[in-house]
Amino acid sequence: MIASDFYLDDPRPADGPPVIVGAGPAGIRAAQTLLAHGLRPVVIDEAPKAGGQIYRRQPDGFSRKPKDLYGFEHGRASDLHQTFDRLRPQLDYRPDTLVWNAQGHSLDLLHTAQRMADSLRWRDLIVATGATDRVLPLPGWTLPGVYTLGGAQVALKYQGCAIGDAVVFAGTGPLLYLVAYQYAKAGGRVLAVLDTAPAAQRYKAALAMLAQPAVTAKGLYFLSWLMFHDVPVHHGVQLLRAEGADRVQALVWKDAQGAEQRTACSAIGLGYALRPETQLADLLGCEFAFAPLHRCYVPQIDADRRSTVPGVYLAGDGAGIMGADAAELSGELAALALLQDRGIATDTARQARLRQQLDKTQQFRQALEVAFPFPDDWAARAPDELVVCRCENITAGELRATAATQPQGDINRIKALCRVGMGRCQGRMCGVAATEILADTLKVPVAQIGRIRGQAPIKPLPLDMTVLPQDQEASHG
Repeated sequence: MIASDFYLDDPRPADGPPVIVGAGPAGIRAAQTLLAHGLRPVVIDEAPKAGGQIYRRQPDGFSRKPKDLYGFEHGRASDLHQTFDRLRPQLDYRPDTLVWNAQGHSLDLLHTAQRMADSLRWRDLIVATGATDRVLPLPGWTLPGVYTLGGAQVALKYQGCAIGDAVVFAGTGPLLYLVAYQYAKAGGRVLAVLDTAPAAQRYKAALAMLAQPAVTAKGLYFLSWLMFHDVPVHHGVQLLRAEGADRVQALVWKDAQGAEQRTACSAIGLGYALRPETQLADLLGCEFAFAPLHRCYVPQIDADRRSTVPGVYLAGDGAGIMGADAAELSGELAALALLQDRGIATDTARQARLRQQLDKTQQFRQALEVAFPFPDDWAARAPDELVVCRCENITAGELRATAATQPQGDINRIKALCRVGMGRCQGRMCGVAATEILADTLKVPVAQIGRIRGQAPIKPLPLDMTVLPQDQEASHG
């Protein structure tokens, strides 16, 4: 059954408040725009406090100052937090709430604090689900003490602690330097930053990156600060393996000259930039297309953030990684498109300016891809014994053997045969690596492998949750 047939059996409600999923930069600006035009949206967020991952808010009683947590962005973070606090009494705000499924024009919700589940009908929906880590595993990555860059950032911002007392950050992308800087600035012991991108790539992208001089200057500052504070930064490295018995004890790598190095450590932060979080858009029936810039499939949107499903709008990194500043712009633009589709007058000149700003950001994003290229030789180097899917314990060798029997190379067919991506994470952690290995094995473009289709529940549900009747709702703070 295709999405359009499904919606014929479940037409859009004739009326109702707009719904926003996600209270990060995109969701907050969307809510602000809707309120300014007289609509009171429902704002659903998995986190206990608004801010998203980039501006994640601390628990009550947390003693760290915003400047220590957000660095250059502390002013923008504070502004966004204060904006939401001011708007909150006017919103139907539902924190600690997971959207775990979408069927037709109904969202299935889990209120995690109360362990209660119910459903919410929607007429218009802004999906602002953000991004997640892009991970390429290495031997030993399942050892305790190996974290994604995003996980390391959550520990620092939300829990006020470091992932270890001697940390190596490895991978590539702007987030690598940001997290290393945040840890070192907060007093953590950062042993090294290991970037798989060659230093020469920065020079190739330099001219294009000057289109966003303020952002470029921040990146240069992070790098300079780390080096000035005696944090070794190595470019063009090859990550070999994490070593340890009961937990990680060292990272083994090759430097740009090919010499093998071993850095003893108590923790590793690992990541290769970010990828869009698209599972909800998938369940909603949005059409996807392969985006070479992101090296993955993303939902299709028009210039104003409308998806291919009537009434569904996509804002922020969930439709393509562009960063927090662009997420705010796209959140406002998506809200203006929603208002326009409801017949409410909007400032068309403002919409045009937002589109222009997002176009400039897209050009800068392309420059970043040149400066921090994806290591497209990773799959060829991955040993057969490497665990790719840690939920189901599927190795690179098993993937290659399965692929050899499936020359058409569809990832969902291969998933059915060997269970890759069928565990708790639904492929969020292993999907990128599995796709790369299959493409390399079959000698076809990554786009030909397809994408792991979203399945409900998006995230695991507790067995003891209480399911409320449809005419009831859990109370919301």
